[in-house]
Amino acid sequence: MKTPGFSTIMLILGLTFLYLPMFILVFYSFNASRLVTVWAGFSTKWYVELFQDEQLMGAVWISLRIAFYNASMAVILGTVSAFALDRFGKFRGRTAFNSMLTAPLVMPDVITGLSLLLLFVTMADLIGWPMERGMLTIWIAHVTFSTAYVAVVVSARLREVDRSIEEAAMDLGATPLQTFFLITIPTIAPSLAAGWLLAFTLSLDDLVIASFVSGPGSTTLPMVVFSSVRLGISPKINAMATLIILVVSLAALFGWWFMRRSERERRASLERFGTS
Repeated sequence: MKTPGFSTIMLILGLTFLYLPMFILVFYSFNASRLVTVWAGFSTKWYVELFQDEQLMGAVWISLRIAFYNASMAVILGTVSAFALDRFGKFRGRTAFNSMLTAPLVMPDVITGLSLLLLFVTMADLIGWPMERGMLTIWIAHVTFSTAYVAVVVSARLREVDRSIEEAAMDLGATPLQTFFLITIPTIAPSLAAGWLLAFTLSLDDLVIASFVSGPGSTTLPMVVFSSVRLGISPKINAMATLIILVVSLAALFGWWFMRRSERERRASLERFGTS
């Protein structure tokens, strides 16, 4: 029997370190005891109580809506920004634009949240908007930092795109806009899907920034979980985390399947283009 190498052992230890806590959390979500660290038999009652908790389910619905809107807008803005940086070459203000676009990647969440809070308060005093902080202000705040992540992902993909295909399309009579939607977008579709999933996850996971820009009627799921954990961990949180892990795993699996399919179709089209 061949002895596992150092790389294999480190890979196993790393995966165990990452995923063992999740398996323990899933296991204890079926615990009948109210104490999360004491096993008292198998039970699904916490899942039943979870769906009966109006506050928690309301926070889930708010978080999902904000995450969906945030991911969709971040993909649009991030794609446009990445396209401008990659295809427009050097233009006046390019360095400043690139710096402002990537600044949220290295900016601490506390600084981002506080600056956005001051911005919203100042705007409310000057122009009367926003009158109150809620889902809209959280959405704007999340789009602010999510766009940077999407732009990085899409920009890396754009640099790998074969420009000759786009040039051939325009030589055949396609307008730049048609080329963008019919050639470029399908080619970078895997990166768009990856950016959307990343932005969705970042929004769903955010606590610090949402705490600054949220209002009384817009409590997100991380804020509810954090508040309940400070008072003692409820087994309903384990059940909620298990469902989130399940949904995220399915979404990641679908994203992997979609990106693999798109990549396979792209290679097939390149082969047909090369042989024609």
